[in-house]
Amino acid sequence: MKGLVCLLLLLETFVFVIQHQVDGGLNENEISQQLRSEDGRQNPPQTDTLRDEASTDNQQNYHLFFTDIHAALRELTATVTEQKMNIRELTATVTEQKANIRELTATVTEQKMNIRELTATVTEQKTINRELTATDTEQKTNIRALETQLREEMNRKNDEISNLTLSQVEELRKENRDREIAFSASLMQSGSGHIGPFTTEITLTYKNVFTNIGNAYNPITGIFTAPLKGAYMFRISIFSFGGTPTYAAIIKNGKHVVMAHDGQVQAQDRLNSSNGVVLILEVGDVVYVRLRSGASIYDDSHTYNTFSGFLLFPLR
Repeated sequence: MKGLVCLLLLLETFVFVIQHQVDGGLNENEISQQLRSEDGRQNPPQTDTLRDEASTDNQQNYHLFFTDIHAALRELTATVTEQKMNIRELTATVTEQKANIRELTATVTEQKMNIRELTATVTEQKTINRELTATDTEQKTNIRALETQLREEMNRKNDEISNLTLSQVEELRKENRDREIAFSASLMQSGSGHIGPFTTEITLTYKNVFTNIGNAYNPITGIFTAPLKGAYMFRISIFSFGGTPTYAAIIKNGKHVVMAHDGQVQAQDRLNSSNGVVLILEVGDVVYVRLRSGASIYDDSHTYNTFSGFLLFPLR
């Protein structure tokens, strides 16, 4: 590009010099004289005819030469003008390209900044992801440790519950054993005969024991002692022959509660009666049977006379 510009400048200078010489410099006569002087120096003197012919030819040649030069100059001037226009257009294009390049450079710079920011963001996200991964790993480790701790705690609790259950079962068994209270007995272990009548009440001792779960009944004294608070059921049955009435009462802590009696006095009559009651007893309360004064009962191997009792349910 610089070489073309220099060439155009040289051509413009040459055209300017030629035009200056043609327009404001030597005219055709002066040029002819100069050419004749030059020709005289180079060639020997000739005849006038030859000189005239030569002069005519020279003038024609000069006219043709200057005509060609003018045409060439016009063409060269038009070419130079066109080249100037092309240079101006090219310069404008270059300027526009430079502006585009500057804009593109600015865009590229902005894109680089965006890329750097994006790279920084990606790096930050990677760091965050690594931290999150580390946190997640830590959380999983904590969860596994917690699960292990919970399993151990559950196993320990299960062992405690199992031990407690066994203890409770044993305690319930013991408690149930304590609650297993029942007895039943008759008057005579062997033989037969009447008991009574007496001038005062006597406590009957039922010596032939059928059942005595909990050992709350004493066959020696005939007294039942409550081992725990609860509701108890008691029942008596009495039998005798006529001639003497028969009376027997259930006594709680020295007080009459219920009585069974039969007052027939004919010798041939058989006397029998029964009665029962549910009593609320505290621990240590006593229950027994007393034969009323003036009354008698009879017993033999058929065990007509019985005294029975059992715990219905404990009370708090």
